[in-house]
Amino acid sequence: MTTQHVEPTTTKPTPDPKRPSRNVDIWSLLMEGRAFIALILLVIVFASLSDSFLTMNNLITMTKHVAYNAILAIGMLFVILKGGIDLSVGSTVGLSGVVAGTLLQGWQLELFDIVAFPQVWVVVVASLAVGTLVGAVNGVLVTRFNVAPFIATLGMLYVARGAALLISNGTTYPRLAGSEELGNQGFLLIGGGRILGIPTAIWIMVVFALIAVFVLRKTPFGRWVYATGGNERAAELSGVPVKKVKMRVYIISGFCAATTGLIISSELTSAAPQLGETFELNAIAAVVIGGAALTGGRGNVRGVLIGAFVIGFLSDGLVLLGVSTFWQITIKGAVIILAVMLDQAQQRIKRSKNAALAAADRQSSRQAPQADN
Repeated sequence: MTTQHVEPTTTKPTPDPKRPSRNVDIWSLLMEGRAFIALILLVIVFASLSDSFLTMNNLITMTKHVAYNAILAIGMLFVILKGGIDLSVGSTVGLSGVVAGTLLQGWQLELFDIVAFPQVWVVVVASLAVGTLVGAVNGVLVTRFNVAPFIATLGMLYVARGAALLISNGTTYPRLAGSEELGNQGFLLIGGGRILGIPTAIWIMVVFALIAVFVLRKTPFGRWVYATGGNERAAELSGVPVKKVKMRVYIISGFCAATTGLIISSELTSAAPQLGETFELNAIAAVVIGGAALTGGRGNVRGVLIGAFVIGFLSDGLVLLGVSTFWQITIKGAVIILAVMLDQAQQRIKRSKNAALAAADRQSSRQAPQADN
């Protein structure tokens, strides 16, 4: 008796021509990479208009300027991922610089009738602590008193700026180099030093970016931030400590702002209470241009860095071409509006495609039993 093996016949499903394709189209790719494309276009345009734009010295200088916005924007990213906003970061930059200037110039202790000149590491810790405290106050206002983040941080914008003006009496602290006799030298290395020929500010930006990537991708706190921003109620029901997450993101933002204040004051060798005005707008712009959603739950460090480069290269490129300050502000505002409009357009397209795919899936599931019968 012989047996014959019969190969099972398989029929490939015929694609429904009316069903929307799941393949990524060119338009989606362009929208996803719009910030990087904008950066490339900026480099091409400014390089064609100015011979000095792509020189190594100019690129390093521009990247150092980018670092200021990038460090601020990394802190802002945590807040926006949670679904909040922090308008006080610019004032925190000025306040932390003034605290550093006060301590380096000599802290008058009237109770003991002495003037203290703390070492540089004490100055750095104190300035960072003040910035962190501002962030903590923002967190308390938002979590404990249920003040809207926009209102709470707007109020702290004025409080921190006013505190900087009161401490300095409206004056600028010059010559922050310190002296050998007082033992408080070394502050200028924070913003003016170089490691392997690269300014310290750029290295600090890289370190902050790597830490932020690790925290957001590899730690429970990072997942909680995304979950809280995506759906706060669902995150709370899932056991996420929502209030702690909110508090911590504002503290991170304050710490990043204080770091920026120290870097800029060190580079300028002076601390002015007006330092950091409108910096909050640059930070928000970098986050938005980088593709983060202002409603929370979406965004990453890579996009924020690209957004900071777009803002920084745009500003420095316009200065290099001699464009007036008034036009710079106008162009920067237009770029921010365009970025938000493109992001909203991308989200609408995504929602439409997802809805069409879901409808096609439901149609297929209804037709399958009929075909079996």
